[in-house]
Amino acid sequence: MNTDKRLYTTGEIAELCHVTINAVKKWIAAGKINAFRTPGGHFRINSDEFMAFLDKYKLEIKEESFPERRRILVVDDEPGIVEFIKGALEMMERNFLIETASDGYEALIKVGDFKPELLVLDIKMPKIDGLEVCRRLKSDEATKHIKILVVTAYGQTEVASAILKCGADVCLSKPLNLKALQTHAASLLG
Repeated sequence: MNTDKRLYTTGEIAELCHVTINAVKKWIAAGKINAFRTPGGHFRINSDEFMAFLDKYKLEIKEESFPERRRILVVDDEPGIVEFIKGALEMMERNFLIETASDGYEALIKVGDFKPELLVLDIKMPKIDGLEVCRRLKSDEATKHIKILVVTAYGQTEVASAILKCGADVCLSKPLNLKALQTHAASLLG
């Protein structure tokens, strides 16, 4: 659940979504976004409703609108694992902004654009593997601060050691333990 209980005016919503106030009022009238009226007759939209609206209609309003949201990039070529990780992070009741990538090449592009604080990274992937992603991020001044939580099917100690030498902060074995994933993500984000 979002701990930010801010109320938005129709004008603020319009500005953030780059539409007119009348468009926002039409969304309210159509039931697309839930709002309430003040005693003075003005609409107000709470932050939870606004976030639900943005998620439902896939509107891309990111850090300029919600600087308090912690950004996490989940990188894995298995869609089921990506959904599991996203679900685990969303269950933490924190205000995360989560993006995904399906290979190392896409991950490196998204890191530059999305600027995550935490990367949940698989090792064995097509194009560029997780070890190389880790090396590149940790060798660049602009990205070396990003925390990296590696998830891997390789459970051997020597593989985990190599992963940590590449700059990863934590290495978890698949199949993933939900609680361990959440605990390490929370710890890495401080």
